Amino acid sequence: MTQEINLKSEISATQTGLRLDQALAELFPDYSRTRIKEWILDGKVSVDGTVVNKPREKVLESQEIEVQATLEEEVHAEAQAIDLNIVYEDDHILVINKQAGLVVHPGAGNSDGTLMNALLHHCPEIEHVPRAGIVHRLDKDTTGLMVVAKTVEAQTHLVAALQARDITREYEAIVLGTMTAGGTVDEPIGRHPTKRTHMAVHHSGKPAVTHYRVAEKFRAHTRLRLRLESGRTHQIRVHMAYIGHVLVGDPVYGGRPKPPKAASEAFFEVLKNFKRQALHAVRLELVHPITCELMSWQAPIPEDMVELTKALRKDTEEHPPEYL
Repeated sequence: MTQEINLKSEISATQTGLRLDQALAELFPDYSRTRIKEWILDGKVSVDGTVVNKPREKVLESQEIEVQATLEEEVHAEAQAIDLNIVYEDDHILVINKQAGLVVHPGAGNSDGTLMNALLHHCPEIEHVPRAGIVHRLDKDTTGLMVVAKTVEAQTHLVAALQARDITREYEAIVLGTMTAGGTVDEPIGRHPTKRTHMAVHHSGKPAVTHYRVAEKFRAHTRLRLRLESGRTHQIRVHMAYIGHVLVGDPVYGGRPKPPKAASEAFFEVLKNFKRQALHAVRLELVHPITCELMSWQAPIPEDMVELTKALRKDTEEHPPEYL
């Protein structure tokens, strides 16, 4: 269950000089310190009309505080021994190559067996960091690179970098239809007006920008390289569906597989048996939140997408269209 909340208050003389998270804990005692810190890191708190995402920011008397957030039921996650593909780790961050089927955060229907449970087991001290250090998400069946903060300081810097669009996230996807050129989708995304588990392009949604370029063309499909400026729920899946090129295998926005004319039975079986969205977070680049070193990682394309690509190439070779 979620609830939109709007909290307003004013810093008193006795709160002058306190950290923002400490002052909010006094102003809004009905909410936990962890939740308040999450709101600050997520950019949900403004001071005198300006968003402040640093919990340690000092406050002054008479400053106007406003919180606009979605209140979600707090979930207590237990540590669980779940295999993680860790591609980098130091005292401040870790980068994982997430496998398909792994939910990032506990929620309705997924109370355990999530990335958060795995992180709490791998790094027990991460329980002191809001959301166990998770600063961005991948959908359950999307594979690829994610960065996780191991300290509050690292998380604060990473969240700020995400909001400033200073973290590069590139994806590889396979979509239905032949695309002749790349482009940009700049359309707001919000909750679907009638299907509450779906997202949709909607004028009242939050700004969302997706850049894409053609990596490889097939007879009736296209392999894309995409880069996000924002990070809305289901963003690539929604934006690609919006321009008429749904992701292969997408169970929410894609519908039934549609093999091209005269396709072989073997090719149709490959399409039919690809039961997740063909989407992989292939590249991640960021400035280390503590050392300030520019760092970059690449995750190899998962085997199921490699096999899908081989089948698409074979189908194209068997039925070569003139324009390829």
